[in-house]
Order: sequence, then C-alpha cells, then structure tokens
Amino acid sequence: MTKVQKVSHTNKTPKKGLMYQIKKNKLAYGLIAPALVAMLIIHVIPIVSGICMSFLKLNQFTLNQFLKAPFIGFDNYKEVLLDPNSTMRSGFLDAFRNTAIFSVSCSILVISIGLLLAILLNRKFRFQGLARTLLMTPWVVPSFVVGLLWGFMWQQDGVINRIIVDVLHIMPEKTYWLTGPKVLIAIMIPTIWRTVPFVMLMLLAGLQQIPVDYYEAAEIDGANAWQQFRNITLPLLRSVLSIQILNGIINYIYSFNIVAMMFGHGAGFPGKYGDLLMTNINRNSFQIWQFGAGAAATVIVMICVLSLVGVWYKIFQNDLVVND
Repeated sequence: MTKVQKVSHTNKTPKKGLMYQIKKNKLAYGLIAPALVAMLIIHVIPIVSGICMSFLKLNQFTLNQFLKAPFIGFDNYKEVLLDPNSTMRSGFLDAFRNTAIFSVSCSILVISIGLLLAILLNRKFRFQGLARTLLMTPWVVPSFVVGLLWGFMWQQDGVINRIIVDVLHIMPEKTYWLTGPKVLIAIMIPTIWRTVPFVMLMLLAGLQQIPVDYYEAAEIDGANAWQQFRNITLPLLRSVLSIQILNGIINYIYSFNIVAMMFGHGAGFPGKYGDLLMTNINRNSFQIWQFGAGAAATVIVMICVLSLVGVWYKIFQNDLVVND
C-alpha cells in the first residue's frame, strides 16, 4: 500500500510555467496587454520618477537640469521630517495632523450616513425612485464645482450663515468659517456631502443581495430590528464595507480639488487648521518651487498609505476570499 502511495506521489503532473500559460492563453494576454501598458505609463513610470526626484536637489535653480540635478541622498526627507528651519516641515506636520483628523472623521461619518440612507432606501415607499435619484445628485457634481460653490456658501454673508443665524437662530452672530479652527469643518461637510451618495449606492446594492428569508427567520425567532441589523445586515455587508473603507481612506488622504477651489480658486492657503497633505505638497512644489522636497513628502505619504492598506488587508483579508 505504501509503494502505491509513493508511486502516485512521485507521478504528480509538474506545474506548468508562466511561459506555458502565456502561450496557452495568447488571446487573453493579448487583450489585457494594452491595459497593462497603460498602467505602466500612467502609474509605474510617474512613481519611479517621483522617487528619483526625491533624491535630487531640484528647485527653481536646478530645474533646467532636471535629471542632472545634484544628488543629495536623503536630505529632502530630513528637511521634510526633521529640519526645524524648513517651511516644508512645519506645514507638512500641520497638514499631516489635519489630514488624519479629516480622513478618520469623514470615513466614520460617510459610512454611517451612507448605511443609514441605504437601509431607508431599501424599504418600499412612495416616490422611492425619485428619492434615490435626488440623493445621487451630489455625486454627479464635479469636485471642482463643489469646492467653488461651498466656498461661496461658507462666506460670512453666505447662505450657511444666513440659515444658521437669521432662520434657525442657532448662533447669535455670523461667523468666519474659512479661517481659524472651523476651517476643517468647512472642508469636511462638502466632502461628506459629495461622497455619501456613492457609498450609499454600493451599500444599497449589497443590501439587495441579502435574502429576505434571513430576516423572516429572525423575526420568527423573536429577533428585534437591532438584533437583525447586528447579526444579519452587518456581517453580510462586511465585504462591501471593507472596500468602501479602503476606497474612502485613500480618497480622503489624497483630497485636493475641493480644498483647492474653496481657497483662492486653486491657489489659496487654508491655513494651519485646514491645510491638507496634498494642498501642502502642491503649494510647496509648484508655488515655492521645492520639487525635491515635494517629491520626498509625496513618497512619505505613499509609504503611509501603503502601510494603512497593509493594516486594512490584515483586518479584512477573510472578506476578500472568493470561493470557487
């Protein structure tokens, strides 16, 4: 019996190599080749170029040399992280703090509001289609337009102050939303307003895939609405929620359009309370001409985002397994 087992073990079919798979599926690989080339041009080459720039002394004086600019090793990284006299460092740390608060707050609020709206829209009621269409409207508006419109609305004599002070009487006097500690709130609200519809749509699609039989069986067993939500809805939406959390965190960390348009139509400065990583890097790179330091700051942000993606994958890896 052992001899038979040994023979069967040694007679296993050898695993085919990559070249064999490519030859066998030439048509499939040929069809995806243009997409791979496009990904290489759009993503890989700029990333490698940015990393190379982060090791060069690249500013307004050496820009005409570009790749022949002086190699300075990790000096740009030291300037961003350690140099107390660098304007890049002080602004970068403020932007890092603001971006962390902004990303965590937006992630929690967008997922919570989107899930609530998805549950409400999953119920049958009159004008359900109209409600879904209207709630999707903010997502259709371009982010540049959102920043421009909300920038006007947050002015001292804008619509929001008039509603809060003159109509609702919540505050005694009109306040400045675009300066001081309130700036981050003024950035978060339009971001949430535009992002919620997409998350709501994805969660609504996930809710519609949950069999109604599960809820009917739970009701027969005496489970209340909260118990059904905790034991049925949330576990079965976990895979959708995980993707939305990852997508949201990446988008919030790299937020630029809304903030840039709210303050100076693309060239303004939100101040130390509202400056985000992307606006800070953009301003230092293209207005102060610190291209090397800006590239180093971008690489640091990329490493942080990759670390967050690794943590996310560790938490949600079981939800990403596809059973054949």
